[in-house]
Amino acid sequence: MSVWFVTGASRGLGLEIVKAALTRGDSVVATARDPKAIEQALPGHAGNLLALPLDVTAQSQADAAVQAAVARFGGIDVLVNNAGRGLVGAVEETSDAEARAVFDINVFGLLTVVRAVVPVMRTARRGRILNISSTGGVVAWAGWGVYSATKFALEGITEALRLELAPLGIQVTSVQPGPLRTDFLASSSLGQVERVIDDYATTGGASRAWAGENHGLQEGDPVKAAAALLTLADLAEMPARLPLGTSTLADIRTKLAAVGADLETWQELSRSTDVVPA
Repeated sequence: MSVWFVTGASRGLGLEIVKAALTRGDSVVATARDPKAIEQALPGHAGNLLALPLDVTAQSQADAAVQAAVARFGGIDVLVNNAGRGLVGAVEETSDAEARAVFDINVFGLLTVVRAVVPVMRTARRGRILNISSTGGVVAWAGWGVYSATKFALEGITEALRLELAPLGIQVTSVQPGPLRTDFLASSSLGQVERVIDDYATTGGASRAWAGENHGLQEGDPVKAAAALLTLADLAEMPARLPLGTSTLADIRTKLAAVGADLETWQELSRSTDVVPA
């Protein structure tokens, strides 16, 4: 039986992960800004569910939640960094405040939780960390530049963490979901930049329209995604990254092909910058 620590657990994928772990008998520390929402969604699990308040941008709250988790369950086996927020709008349209707000949650919030949880795993010399990225952590689209930047940052953090923690018995994976049928595209999760520039109507503007038109029509099933994460956490050796969804696989393959083509086309110019041996 494992002990899970899940951020952003009051709805969407986070809530489905908590449900799946509880159903199979694991213990879960489920955190959110409003833990009452978790308790209301999951009645009857008092024995192996600990719902705690956590604003991931507050180190003191993260530290307190981890201390409560260890006091209740003795440790943490699996950390799921799921808390996050979306933002749609062209890069130029995005204000400094709007960009910093989404970075605070998606990037600095993840680092806050990592700093709180990893010492527990280092002491135990074991643990699993699942960082919830996105297709947008590999591929960027018009209108999603700042959001993708946060997920690109998460990918770099995850790659480095994987190398740093592997010798200590801790495995780390980037999970890259495509569009899941959650409320991610709703206004409660997806922010839209205030400034609108007409020149971006067919690029960033089209992405804003797409978000509104596709809420509730996403291809991914969050229940199946949660089941995949439980399978992932049980593997003897977790992969560095796990894309979820047919469109994610297609989008990443297209990106890799384009990168490969650029490498081939421009390799001579790339090599021309090397120092020539005397």
